[in-house]
Amino acid sequence: MRLYRSSVLIPVIILLASCMAPVSSTHTAAPGNAVQRGAGAVDVTSRRDGLPSTLPAMKAFPAARTHGPIRANSLIMGDFLDLAFQLESGRPLPVLSRFEGPIGIRVSGRAPARMQADLDQLLKRLRQEAGIDIQRGTLASGNHITVEMIPKRALQRQVPHAACFVAPNVTSWSDYLRNRGTARTDWAQLRQRRQMAVFIPSDVSPQEMRDCLHEEIAQALGPVNDLYRLENSVFNDDNFHAVLTGFDMLILRAFYAPEIKSGQSRADVADRLPALLMRLNPAGGTGTPRMTPATPAPWKQAIADALGREKPIRLRQAAAQRAVTIARERGWQDTRMAFSLFAMGRLYMRSNSHTAFTAFQEAEAIYRDRVGTDLHAAHMGVQLAAYALSAGHADQAIATIDRHVPAVTQAQNAALLATLLMIKAEALDHQGHQSDAARVRLDSLGWARYGFGSNAQVGARLQEIAAIAPG
Repeated sequence: MRLYRSSVLIPVIILLASCMAPVSSTHTAAPGNAVQRGAGAVDVTSRRDGLPSTLPAMKAFPAARTHGPIRANSLIMGDFLDLAFQLESGRPLPVLSRFEGPIGIRVSGRAPARMQADLDQLLKRLRQEAGIDIQRGTLASGNHITVEMIPKRALQRQVPHAACFVAPNVTSWSDYLRNRGTARTDWAQLRQRRQMAVFIPSDVSPQEMRDCLHEEIAQALGPVNDLYRLENSVFNDDNFHAVLTGFDMLILRAFYAPEIKSGQSRADVADRLPALLMRLNPAGGTGTPRMTPATPAPWKQAIADALGREKPIRLRQAAAQRAVTIARERGWQDTRMAFSLFAMGRLYMRSNSHTAFTAFQEAEAIYRDRVGTDLHAAHMGVQLAAYALSAGHADQAIATIDRHVPAVTQAQNAALLATLLMIKAEALDHQGHQSDAARVRLDSLGWARYGFGSNAQVGARLQEIAAIAPG
């Protein structure tokens, strides 16, 4: 299940700098300023909402180019067992369950063309990278995944904390509502998967729809657990990665390898994993499963309280501080320490900008020192670049952005990429490079239309960043 907070974490909201700098007037390009694009010119003079009078076409990413896993096979074995034999709640699963035979996938509800294209791209990757026999349509095998588009308000009226989710043994939203809470939809009762339903909001940005497709279809096929220790995976509650990574594809390929079958116990699967992973990922080496100690429940609860929306801000801040304290006491210098600091930084942006800035700085340093966490560092970098811009350090803001753009592009996060480029455009304006600024800003808008969706949200982000730039 993709938690609702993902829609807050991924399109990062710039508040830190606005707490630390005077607000300037909204940027407006000089009248008549135009940028060549293709065969014609695109007008970038701003309207009252901060948007150009003519918007560029929505940008979209090509098929992802993933890198192989960076973890040793002995660790991946432990990861696989924890992912496959436990629910997010911590409840154990008695056996592994998966589809046996070809899988059909069908879409119901109002599905935009962009979402359909993203789904086709995902299915192609699953066939090529994970070796899963999955295709559009209804198959004689009876194995089906239904993707149903539901208005966001209707979805969250029934499942308040979910941005999107998957349910077993149902074929539609009405089928789920009739059977939720029964043995039929109990993951622990599954011995083999035949029907799965993925529920996705129909009125969110193209990026949010795509993110839901990747995580929920992956869980419909394989693991239904998330682990905070996984730095390069969508199977992680930190929600930094939203597009299936090389690690995720290896996990799914192992799930559907001939050595594995539905109904096998944890011990059965553990016996097969060393030879299986050596065959699939020879670069990962040999060995027996190395089990990583479980992340302590008090830390997970502190993070959940900090990132939830139900409690007053002072209690959420205290929860974030508690998560940082637990991480320090345990001597963590991994993604859990950095994520604790990230949560604290976000919660103090309005009330204590110094605490927020220091937390983001420390988190970025941890992420930059680790292999495979460049994207995580970029989420810190966008806040640090905003602060540099607000303080008038345009060169520092540009350097920070240029350092993080490759990782954000690789991870296909259009909302974050658009935000970085908008900050860079303001910094270039501050340096007097208006023509370069106009080109970068125009580029950002194409990504923003994919990442944020509506013109109102795109314009709001553009104005928000213009407001933190020096007057």
